[in-house]
Amino acid sequence: MTTPSAGWTTDRTAGSAPDPGPGAGSPALLTDRYELTMLQAALRDGTAHRRCVFEVFTRRLPPGRRYGVVAGTGRVLEEIERFRFGTPELDWLSDERVVDDATLEYLAGYRFTGSVVGYAEGETFFPSSPVLVVSGTFAEAVLLETLTLSVLNYDSAVASAASRMTSAAVDRPCLEMGSRRAHEHAGVAAARAAVVAGFAGTSNLEAGRRYGLTTIGTAAHAFTLLHDDEEAAFAAQVAALGTGTTLLVDTYDVHRGVERALAVAGTGLGAVRLDSGDLGVLAHEVRAQLDAAGATGTRITVTSDLDEHAIAALAVAPVDSYGVGTSVVTGSGAPTCGMVYKLVAREGADGRLAPVAKASAAKTSVGGRKGAARRVVDGRAVEEVLVGGADERVAAWVADPDPGALGPDRGAGELRPLHVPLVTDGVVDARWTGAGGVVAAAERHHASRAELPRGARRLSADEACVPTTALTLPA
Repeated sequence: MTTPSAGWTTDRTAGSAPDPGPGAGSPALLTDRYELTMLQAALRDGTAHRRCVFEVFTRRLPPGRRYGVVAGTGRVLEEIERFRFGTPELDWLSDERVVDDATLEYLAGYRFTGSVVGYAEGETFFPSSPVLVVSGTFAEAVLLETLTLSVLNYDSAVASAASRMTSAAVDRPCLEMGSRRAHEHAGVAAARAAVVAGFAGTSNLEAGRRYGLTTIGTAAHAFTLLHDDEEAAFAAQVAALGTGTTLLVDTYDVHRGVERALAVAGTGLGAVRLDSGDLGVLAHEVRAQLDAAGATGTRITVTSDLDEHAIAALAVAPVDSYGVGTSVVTGSGAPTCGMVYKLVAREGADGRLAPVAKASAAKTSVGGRKGAARRVVDGRAVEEVLVGGADERVAAWVADPDPGALGPDRGAGELRPLHVPLVTDGVVDARWTGAGGVVAAAERHHASRAELPRGARRLSADEACVPTTALTLPA
């Protein structure tokens, strides 16, 4: 390992972000090499310190989706606070000759001192919605690209799928239990994102510890198979966890399992779980069996590779809660949101911000910073409004959206601003991080989804349920 050369020293003072978990280091190398090689070239030619604006957005929703859900914002903010190049990171970059010494010296003192605004976590979004706007020097902002997209693309995909599931479940709780179907760290992120979109709890203990989430779980089939018979397994579980526990009754014969569960726990048994077979038919039969035995308060939980379509199909079954695993942690067929992080404005020779945009076929972008608001009529969203123009005009419009700017034929209703401050001059707004950030995000999602047009929750394939209008404000 090399010794840092004179001139690049590190400040390894702990940041104020929530505890990221055991063994976690700096996220600074969770990035693509070209972010650092661009930085080196920009430092060399003097453009690294130009003021810039980057936007995160998606060009389209996954096929069949009518809206997306922003999730992971709180995690991005926590990572920004921890984004430091310490001695181990700098030594490795030096050993591998990724960048030169001048760049290493810059990285040693790296701190994000810019500002970030964006959609509040939990908000619904549509194609072109600027869900995150990062302002700072090119050097500061470009280094955040890969990590920001990694978090937002995955978490938003999970939350978008989870929202469809909680919508299909109506007022029945959905429980996340997909950690074993994901990378061990992705399992924590997925649990958090699912709760943002309305899930009531998770089986993942680290997610519970880190974000204050409710954790759930009792026993698997292995526990039943461990014992000489099913009744002995149930007796051991009730003795340890009380009659309010949930007994898994489908290891052998479901109806015999229910009989044995009641024989052990009595009619005060908390719940039974069904994990195989025709869940709709079995739920009706088990409900009748429980009621006939006087266990009218015993709930029925169903699991077994559920997704939003299976949940919707069980709407008429006497089910009390749904346990969802693989489908939610993989985005239910849409494992990414396709979000991109694009430079939309940069400082020109005259010191003013000038819009920039790609013209690549099928990958165009719209230059200039954009504000965002949602037009609401009679409590329902009817239009996503994006406004561009001079920086100061956009800032003024975002602070006080003017319905008249839409024109006389679209001026009805009110405009609800969508951008909220997340980081100001390098200081993260703690309201959006930690356990409190998850609570705020879940509340925002509940309100935002309720505001969507009727029919937005249909699972049938369709276009985005809210159209997007782009306007340019006069100078």
